[in-house]
Amino acid sequence: MNHVLLRRVVSLTALSTMLCLASIAARAGDSDASATQGAPAMKMSMDAPASGAQSSPSTAAYEQGMAGMMQGMHAPYTGDADADFVSHMIPHHEGAVSMAQVEREYGKDPEMRKLALDIIKAQEKEIALMKRWQAKHAAK
Repeated sequence: MNHVLLRRVVSLTALSTMLCLASIAARAGDSDASATQGAPAMKMSMDAPASGAQSSPSTAAYEQGMAGMMQGMHAPYTGDADADFVSHMIPHHEGAVSMAQVEREYGKDPEMRKLALDIIKAQEKEIALMKRWQAKHAAK
Protein backbone atom coordinates (compact mmCIF):
# COMPACT_ATOMS: atom_id res chain seq x y z
CA MET A 1 0.00 0.00 0.00
CA ASN A 2 1.53 3.34 -0.98
CA HIS A 3 2.10 6.09 1.58
CA VAL A 4 -0.60 8.48 0.29
CA LEU A 5 -3.25 5.75 0.21
CA LEU A 6 -2.29 4.64 3.71
CA ARG A 7 -2.71 8.21 5.01
CA ARG A 8 -6.14 8.40 3.37
CA VAL A 9 -7.22 5.12 4.92
CA VAL A 10 -6.02 6.30 8.33
CA SER A 11 -7.83 9.64 7.89
CA LEU A 12 -11.09 7.95 6.91
CA THR A 13 -10.80 5.49 9.77
CA ALA A 14 -10.19 8.30 12.26
CA LEU A 15 -13.14 10.32 10.92
CA SER A 16 -15.43 7.32 11.04
CA THR A 17 -14.33 6.48 14.59
CA MET A 18 -14.90 10.05 15.76
CA LEU A 19 -18.38 10.13 14.25
CA CYS A 20 -19.31 6.77 15.75
CA LEU A 21 -18.04 7.77 19.19
CA ALA A 22 -19.97 11.03 19.01
CA SER A 23 -23.11 9.11 18.12
CA ILE A 24 -22.62 6.67 20.98
CA ALA A 25 -22.01 9.51 23.43
CA ALA A 26 -25.07 11.41 22.16
CA ARG A 27 -27.23 8.30 22.58
CA ALA A 28 -26.02 8.02 26.14
CA GLY A 29 -27.41 11.51 26.69
CA ASP A 30 -24.05 13.20 27.21
CA SER A 31 -22.24 14.43 24.11
CA ASP A 32 -19.11 15.10 26.20
CA ALA A 33 -19.01 11.63 27.75
CA SER A 34 -16.45 8.98 26.97
CA ALA A 35 -17.73 6.28 24.66
CA THR A 36 -16.09 3.53 26.72
CA GLN A 37 -15.10 3.21 30.35
CA GLY A 38 -11.48 4.03 31.05
CA ALA A 39 -11.01 5.86 27.74
CA PRO A 40 -10.23 9.56 27.78
CA ALA A 41 -13.29 11.72 27.24
CA MET A 42 -13.70 12.91 23.69
CA LYS A 43 -15.14 16.41 23.63
CA MET A 44 -17.19 17.05 20.51
CA SER A 45 -19.29 20.00 21.53
CA MET A 46 -20.81 21.78 18.58
CA ASP A 47 -21.87 24.64 20.87
CA ALA A 48 -18.42 26.11 21.43
CA PRO A 49 -16.35 26.54 18.28
CA ALA A 50 -12.65 27.29 18.60
CA SER A 51 -11.65 30.87 19.20
CA GLY A 52 -12.21 32.95 16.07
CA ALA A 53 -14.18 30.18 14.40
CA GLN A 54 -17.59 31.67 15.21
CA SER A 55 -17.51 33.85 12.10
CA SER A 56 -16.12 31.17 9.78
CA PRO A 57 -18.46 30.05 6.99
CA SER A 58 -16.77 26.64 6.98
CA THR A 59 -17.47 26.18 10.70
CA ALA A 60 -21.13 27.01 10.19
CA ALA A 61 -21.30 24.56 7.28
CA TYR A 62 -19.59 21.80 9.29
CA GLU A 63 -21.93 22.37 12.24
CA GLN A 64 -24.99 22.24 9.99
CA GLY A 65 -23.82 19.00 8.38
CA MET A 66 -23.01 17.40 11.72
CA ALA A 67 -26.37 18.38 13.19
CA GLY A 68 -28.22 16.78 10.29
CA MET A 69 -26.12 13.64 10.49
CA MET A 70 -26.60 13.27 14.24
CA GLN A 71 -30.35 13.76 13.91
CA GLY A 72 -30.54 11.13 11.18
CA MET A 73 -28.51 8.65 13.22
CA HIS A 74 -31.11 8.75 16.01
CA ALA A 75 -33.52 6.57 14.03
CA PRO A 76 -35.14 3.91 16.21
CA TYR A 77 -33.71 0.41 16.11
CA THR A 78 -35.96 -2.35 14.79
CA GLY A 79 -34.13 -5.46 15.91
CA ASP A 80 -33.28 -6.29 12.29
CA ALA A 81 -29.48 -5.93 12.22
CA ASP A 82 -29.35 -5.39 8.46
CA ALA A 83 -32.10 -2.77 8.37
CA ASP A 84 -30.70 -1.00 11.44
CA PHE A 85 -27.21 -0.97 9.95
CA VAL A 86 -28.43 0.62 6.73
CA SER A 87 -30.79 3.11 8.38
CA HIS A 88 -27.97 4.43 10.57
CA MET A 89 -25.17 4.24 8.01
CA ILE A 90 -27.01 6.32 5.41
CA PRO A 91 -27.03 9.50 7.55
CA HIS A 92 -23.47 8.70 8.67
CA HIS A 93 -22.35 8.59 5.04
CA GLU A 94 -24.42 11.66 4.20
CA GLY A 95 -22.60 13.46 7.01
CA ALA A 96 -19.25 12.43 5.54
CA VAL A 97 -20.35 13.74 2.13
CA SER A 98 -21.50 17.00 3.71
CA MET A 99 -18.17 17.48 5.48
CA ALA A 100 -16.26 16.62 2.31
CA GLN A 101 -18.30 19.17 0.37
CA VAL A 102 -17.34 21.82 2.94
CA GLU A 103 -13.69 20.89 2.47
CA ARG A 104 -14.10 21.16 -1.31
CA GLU A 105 -15.68 24.60 -0.95
CA TYR A 106 -13.43 26.12 1.71
CA GLY A 107 -10.32 23.95 1.95
CA LYS A 108 -7.02 25.06 0.48
CA ASP A 109 -4.78 22.00 0.78
CA PRO A 110 -4.75 20.04 -2.51
CA GLU A 111 -4.28 16.70 -0.78
CA MET A 112 -7.27 17.25 1.53
CA ARG A 113 -9.40 18.56 -1.35
CA LYS A 114 -8.58 15.39 -3.33
CA LEU A 115 -9.38 13.22 -0.32
CA ALA A 116 -12.70 15.06 0.04
CA LEU A 117 -13.51 14.37 -3.61
CA ASP A 118 -12.65 10.68 -3.17
CA ILE A 119 -14.87 10.53 -0.07
CA ILE A 120 -17.78 12.11 -1.94
CA LYS A 121 -17.50 9.63 -4.81
CA ALA A 122 -17.17 6.57 -2.56
CA GLN A 123 -19.82 7.55 -0.03
CA GLU A 124 -22.38 8.52 -2.67
CA LYS A 125 -21.99 5.09 -4.30
CA GLU A 126 -22.47 3.40 -0.93
CA ILE A 127 -25.49 5.60 -0.07
CA ALA A 128 -27.10 4.64 -3.39
CA LEU A 129 -26.42 0.94 -2.72
CA MET A 130 -27.94 1.15 0.77
CA LYS A 131 -31.02 3.01 -0.49
CA ARG A 132 -31.53 0.37 -3.18
CA TRP A 133 -31.23 -2.31 -0.49
CA GLN A 134 -33.81 -0.51 1.66
CA ALA A 135 -36.24 -0.22 -1.25
CA LYS A 136 -35.78 -3.88 -2.15
CA HIS A 137 -36.28 -5.08 1.42
CA ALA A 138 -39.10 -2.70 2.35
CA ALA A 139 -41.42 -4.64 0.03
CA LYS A 140 -40.88 -7.86 2.01
